[in-house]
Amino acid sequence: MKCQRCDKQAAFHITDLTGESVSSVHLCPACAKDYLEPQQAKKVETSSLISMLSKQLKVGQTAEQLAALDKKVCPVCGISFFEFRKQGRLGCPHDYTFFHEELEPLIVNIHGVTEHKGKTPQHSSISGESQMQLIQLRRQMNEAVEQEDYEQASQIRDMIRKLENGEQP
Repeated sequence: MKCQRCDKQAAFHITDLTGESVSSVHLCPACAKDYLEPQQAKKVETSSLISMLSKQLKVGQTAEQLAALDKKVCPVCGISFFEFRKQGRLGCPHDYTFFHEELEPLIVNIHGVTEHKGKTPQHSSISGESQMQLIQLRRQMNEAVEQEDYEQASQIRDMIRKLENGEQP
């Protein structure tokens, strides 16, 4: 099919549903860009140029703040805010406390509230503090293995097993 504005091959088939009438247009990429681009956007006035520059400066400041935030690392599990943004998952329950300021607007945007209203487990064999300690110990054990300090890794493994069995390490 050919473009309705020129003789090139039509790649875009646009159906306009404004009002009660339905119209279809078949356009090539260049004509589709012109068709879809609002006429007001083509006119750049001085005031809009100033507003665009101010927005750009704000974006630059935001980029600097985001770069600094990406370097923030949880002391318990070692996940950085950059890793969270990349994976979409936090590393441990302590991250909700550690990244509270950054996560609150995100959670409110997604869920509308910041307080959990659903079901919670009736009982848990491991307390929240013990879970944090387990996460730290597992991280330390992985670091010991990476450094090939297998004696320390085995000691940490034994402490993890004791904690999981409800004993004091």
